[in-house]
Amino acid sequence: MPWYKVAFEPLGITAEVEGGNSLLEAAGKAGITINSVCGGDGICGRCKMMVKEGQVASEVSPLLTREEIRRGMVLACQSYVQSDLVVEIPEETRAREKIWIDREAQRFRAFHPGLQPREFSRSPLVFKVHLQLTAPSLHNQTDDCRRIEWMVEKLTGLTSMQMGLKVMRQIPEILRRHDFSVTATIGRRRDIGEIMDIEGGDTSGRNYFAVVDVGTSTIVAHLVDAIALSTVDAQACFNSQSLYGREVTSRIMAAERRGVEPLQSCLVEDINRLVSGMASRNRISLRDITAVVCAGNTTMMHFLLGLPVSNIRREPFVAVTLEPPPFRAAEVGIKINPRGLLYTLPGISSWVGGDLTAGILAAGLDEMEEIGMLIDIGTNGEIIVGNREWLVACSASAGPALEGASVGCGMVCEAGAIESVFLRDGKIGYKVIGDQPPAGICGSGIIDLIAVLLERKIIDRAGRLMEGSDPRVSSRDGQVCFLLGPEGRWGGREVYITQEDIDNVLTAKAAIFAATKILLERVEVRLSEVKRLFLAGGFGSYINRENAIKIGLLPDLPLSRIEYVGNTSILGAKLAALSEEAFLKLREIRKKTTYYDLLGSPDYVEQFRQAMFLPHTNIELFPSLAGWGAR
Repeated sequence: MPWYKVAFEPLGITAEVEGGNSLLEAAGKAGITINSVCGGDGICGRCKMMVKEGQVASEVSPLLTREEIRRGMVLACQSYVQSDLVVEIPEETRAREKIWIDREAQRFRAFHPGLQPREFSRSPLVFKVHLQLTAPSLHNQTDDCRRIEWMVEKLTGLTSMQMGLKVMRQIPEILRRHDFSVTATIGRRRDIGEIMDIEGGDTSGRNYFAVVDVGTSTIVAHLVDAIALSTVDAQACFNSQSLYGREVTSRIMAAERRGVEPLQSCLVEDINRLVSGMASRNRISLRDITAVVCAGNTTMMHFLLGLPVSNIRREPFVAVTLEPPPFRAAEVGIKINPRGLLYTLPGISSWVGGDLTAGILAAGLDEMEEIGMLIDIGTNGEIIVGNREWLVACSASAGPALEGASVGCGMVCEAGAIESVFLRDGKIGYKVIGDQPPAGICGSGIIDLIAVLLERKIIDRAGRLMEGSDPRVSSRDGQVCFLLGPEGRWGGREVYITQEDIDNVLTAKAAIFAATKILLERVEVRLSEVKRLFLAGGFGSYINRENAIKIGLLPDLPLSRIEYVGNTSILGAKLAALSEEAFLKLREIRKKTTYYDLLGSPDYVEQFRQAMFLPHTNIELFPSLAGWGAR
């Protein structure tokens, strides 16, 4: 197929793509994030673009009006490049920023963790040691490699080492050019130390890691000084895989159709962009970044490594590996030191990954005397319960509604998003990220809004909008809706929530609550026995705990027991990166944790159905709400 140039206006960005690629894919190659939530299935209608010059093969969509079609508007996911193009991307189609480096990024960067870090021994996964060697002579004819290994053993205690042929070939010249004063970079490969690199002189004071949380929605990267054991910088971006769908299953299906390579490429390009940006800003050479340590769910780690993913979604739901060994970062295309290593944290099951083992480690759940619980709320809701004696985990497919997707005016947490909704003097108010006119509403705002509507009896306990209950209950596109911000425009439309949106949110919260309730019942633990509930994830840290209880997303525990712990995935990954002891502890956690598959639970459907009410069919499960508006 021939290749064509696609120019995107008004951004002034041009991408070169092979004919037959969709405009959505072309935008992704250009680094442009689109507000698509259906993964290119043509059902969300958010990827509208206007073809100004050139030819596309486009399928007719009922989501486009006659006027839009007349003006040349198409759905990017259903329009395929057939010539050089000039395309205009409307404001409402574009996500705000590909990479966040302003103050709004703090909510995902986890630069300031919500937990006090646990103490582990200082032993980075990759470390440098300066070697001042004795030059050979007729009385000392020890070979060059053994000379290096002997000194490394003397200084570090390592007795089992290996060295690659490429490094070995360079040793004679480097040793003699630098008068036998060199620095060895050593990577820990389980029980073996690999001499990854030999540099002339003393470079032992320059050693950095990239620690990455590969989330389904967002990717967070920290640049860590492995000598000072400190965080130098942090950045976050949207996961570019979103053009293949907002949740894991749709991306697995995309990989089955297209191969895993395009989805791997998205992750690698995102990580490279974040890491190179931090390195450049801090004047750090990529050569001095010797390791990348990644945490993420099992599917994201498979995508990163380019592993087949089909069996993860098919019974009996088996991963290729839950504990990959270290690989060369260059093998997957990550640009750091050419000999640098890529570590991925061990996962628990196909649906509970290394981000949760990292979370358990960071929260200290595996060391608690009393029973604790960790809930990571995202596209998948993972729940862990246990203590130092035992741990049990499960995963509930919540879908993207709680993160602002699959909601008509929903958006990710970025500038312009309504992040909180509240009652003040009897009136409904809201707060917008960036203190600007609202462009939509994100997950934390959606949870608040449902709670406020319930309290004001604008919706009933089944989540139905009550016509006549408030002047702002009206109709849009044939659907009953609540108009939140008439003064806030989003692509020429008001910011509102429809009945379908509310139903999607109820489905998501019901999945998480049902999973939590079933897990506690299976391990025969009463809710009152849970002494600490850790609320994890960049999104989870911005949830109003009281409102989350009011809608039945979280169990009815005293607020003093519910702790925001931030991005425990990145925090746990940093602990593991800087301490072999912590990394080995992750392996213990993986072996210690039992996965409970909700699909095998005979009462899950019934528990889910009961949780579809606000806060629940059984109101007695929420005694703290006695006398509140939900009654």
